[in-house]
Amino acid sequence: MIPAGMHLTHDSQAGMPGLTHDLSSIVQRLDLAALFPVAQPLEVELGSGDGSFLANYAKSKPEHNFIGVERLLGRVRKIDRKGRRAGLTNLRVVRIESGYFLEYLLPRHSASAVHIYFPDPWPKRRHWRHRLVNERFPDIAHRALAPGGVVYLRTDDRPYFEQMTTVFAASPSFQPVPTPPDLAKELTDFEKGFLARGITTLHAAYRRD
Repeated sequence: MIPAGMHLTHDSQAGMPGLTHDLSSIVQRLDLAALFPVAQPLEVELGSGDGSFLANYAKSKPEHNFIGVERLLGRVRKIDRKGRRAGLTNLRVVRIESGYFLEYLLPRHSASAVHIYFPDPWPKRRHWRHRLVNERFPDIAHRALAPGGVVYLRTDDRPYFEQMTTVFAASPSFQPVPTPPDLAKELTDFEKGFLARGITTLHAAYRRD
């Protein structure tokens, strides 16, 4: 049975339905039971890029479901293709702005993890208000995460990293935790490029109460 809202396009190599979920509403929260064939812990990646991290990680954790959120159509299509070619049934992709998805479309307290890797740093100070991880973000993440859920962060931009750690340090609802080694070894497309150029990437993780 094909979950409601799924594309019915097929990949000639994989022969399976597309993984991109067409939103029927941008004011109603997702029905996760209709989205995935099996009810499992849910992890969300905000800003999935070309899906390098997401497809590999979803394949390594078949006991979890994954949603990738990406605004750019070309990237959404890449993630969809990679997931289908890997035969993944635990991965879905949604095309929308990440902050809106987390605050308004993801069911409350439904995610066991939220991954945010190399978001746009908006380096000019007058643009900082556009950053995804800002003063409001810990409260939004707290409402999205199940008890004990974790936000995982990575960036190459030190000023943005300092903002990330500052806003989470100010929240009594989150505590810093280590990034698990098996997760740290799964690299994004951006991270591979940075490491090849000798650029240090910064990691942090925070568990909600």
